[in-house]
Amino acid sequence: MIKELIKKNRSWRGYDESRRVTRQELEEMVDCARLSASSVNRQPLKYYLSWEKEETDRILALTKWARGLPNLTLPHPGKCPTAFLVICQDKKISDAMARFQKDIGIAAQSILLCAVEMGLGGCMIGNFSPAAVKEELSLPEELEPMLIVAIGKPAEKIVLTEAGPEDSVDYYRDEQDVHYVPKRRLEDLVLYQKK
Repeated sequence: MIKELIKKNRSWRGYDESRRVTRQELEEMVDCARLSASSVNRQPLKYYLSWEKEETDRILALTKWARGLPNLTLPHPGKCPTAFLVICQDKKISDAMARFQKDIGIAAQSILLCAVEMGLGGCMIGNFSPAAVKEELSLPEELEPMLIVAIGKPAEKIVLTEAGPEDSVDYYRDEQDVHYVPKRRLEDLVLYQKK
């Protein structure tokens, strides 16, 4: 079951805008993140929830997507996410920003697996200006935006392919806008102790 959720949990860059994400669904995702592991159990992360169209449009304008596809503008018009979660670090709890990077990854993965279980999907976005997001959302000084997670109902096709040791792992799209994601083979990743 967990492997199937992981395989369905892709970096979606196209969504069905007719499927609105609710506040309650976002709160359930954050509840899963809150129950996840945290370094020395400090729990310095806070979550800004956005599900209203006007606000999600404002956040979308502050993000840049798919750096690996510089000739494309994604998401395509009419295929935008219908919600965002902005993961922030509360500097009053800890101002050690690098220390809690793993917590952010754990929280984001928990959020996205919860979304997949709901029939939704998302995309982690690190390409944004924290200062611009902070200003746009009127966040207090102690909250630093660390990662933005787009949420919505996926409306595109993503295909996982296998990459050999010498193959490129750059993702790409074909003429039909199908998104291909090469994954390294298991045997190329697992290390064994030599005897």
